[in-house]
Amino acid sequence: VDTIVLGRKLAEGFIPYWKSVANNSDDQQHDAGNIFTTLPKIVFTRTLETSEWDNTKLGKGDIVNEIMKLKNQPGKDIIVYGGATFVSGLIKHNLIDEYHLFINPVVIGKGMTIFKDMPMKKLELVKTITSSNGIVILFYKPK
Repeated sequence: VDTIVLGRKLAEGFIPYWKSVANNSDDQQHDAGNIFTTLPKIVFTRTLETSEWDNTKLGKGDIVNEIMKLKNQPGKDIIVYGGATFVSGLIKHNLIDEYHLFINPVVIGKGMTIFKDMPMKKLELVKTITSSNGIVILFYKPK
């Protein structure tokens, strides 16, 4: 991965959190914090005019065109972090090449789904990882 794409709402907590982790050499996730802090980030927003975060640009244009430009640039993979609305938009426009779904052993009872009002998509299971804390990671590719 050499680029992180985020929705604005998630970015407002995500970027400052990982910066604080990177600034704390005693934190067990210090190395991950350094990676998240130094990687280039694009935050898609309709409301922000400037970015207050290091290594971060704002995506203000049409999301399909902006993501296609990123995908066509040389480099490594792009990872997406975002809320249900942001990710749903990417899924609807077939902009996701791989799905890494994290299943947490917590029932929250309600919330938004990334697959709401979505046409059926067939996915192929590539890999399953079970972590020691009970989180299951499912890796799918579109068929």
